[in-house]
Amino acid sequence: MTFAVMFYVIAIITLGSALMMVTSTNIFHSALLMLVSFLGIAAVFVLLQADFLAAAQVLVYAGAITVFVIFGIMFTMKGDARKTNRFSKNAIPAAVLSLILIVINAAMVLKTQWPVSSHAPLEETVSSVAELMLTKYVVAFEVTAVLLLIAMIGAIVIVKEVKKPS
Repeated sequence: MTFAVMFYVIAIITLGSALMMVTSTNIFHSALLMLVSFLGIAAVFVLLQADFLAAAQVLVYAGAITVFVIFGIMFTMKGDARKTNRFSKNAIPAAVLSLILIVINAAMVLKTQWPVSSHAPLEETVSSVAELMLTKYVVAFEVTAVLLLIAMIGAIVIVKEVKKPS
């Protein structure tokens, strides 16, 4: 019973923040609401006992992606932040299309015969993944980190205005 209540509370917070994210007129508020949505998804992973997916969701999406989006906003924004996310004239067709897709998705979820496993979930998955990442795949892990750092520095250089010396 408490699992279901927790799931519904987390789902309402996650979906509510996602809806507020796309309807907000302030782009900074949209970015922060995106962070709340990502954390809500991580909370669902915790409820499902998928500890590695929850940790990856927090680190990659809630951490890195949100920081990149906020940096992108700060580097490229010109003018007032309150007027950055203006509503489009296509809001009504987008809402109708979204409702159609939600109905189709709900119908497919209700019609599907979901298999129920009798196996107990794994107790811990993080230690085995961490052991592989820090032993067998350590070179690929470090190369990926360096490539991401180079990409971030390149994005900053590209976005930064170049002023000619006077």
